[in-house]
Amino acid sequence: MSKFRSNVDTAAILISIVDDDVSMREALPELVREFGFASEVFAAPSEFLQSAFVDKTKCLILDVVMPGMSGPELRRELLRRGYDIPTIFITARADLASGPDVRQGAIACLLKPFSGAALLDALKNALKLE
Repeated sequence: MSKFRSNVDTAAILISIVDDDVSMREALPELVREFGFASEVFAAPSEFLQSAFVDKTKCLILDVVMPGMSGPELRRELLRRGYDIPTIFITARADLASGPDVRQGAIACLLKPFSGAALLDALKNALKLE
């Protein structure tokens, strides 16, 4: 995978990743940066909510199942606070990938392990890029 070509300055687009899985927190930011986007990573929804990056985030990549607060619960909390950030859910559980919590408001739900191409397509869709 490499940076895709766009008329938009993708380096100015912040993608925030929230996942409790260490391997995902290590791999996803590298992949997102390889596509040309800026990225920030958080181990828990509470970390993201308390960060200075909520206002700057243009797309969220959220794990569906996390301790304390799930990805869909984080999305609902953000909406309650007035943030309608395009969201891509990721999950290792096929039974959750098409559940109602995930379908409501999500751009996509990718089943782990997913390809870089699938993530890039979801990002382009979320950000309305060609």
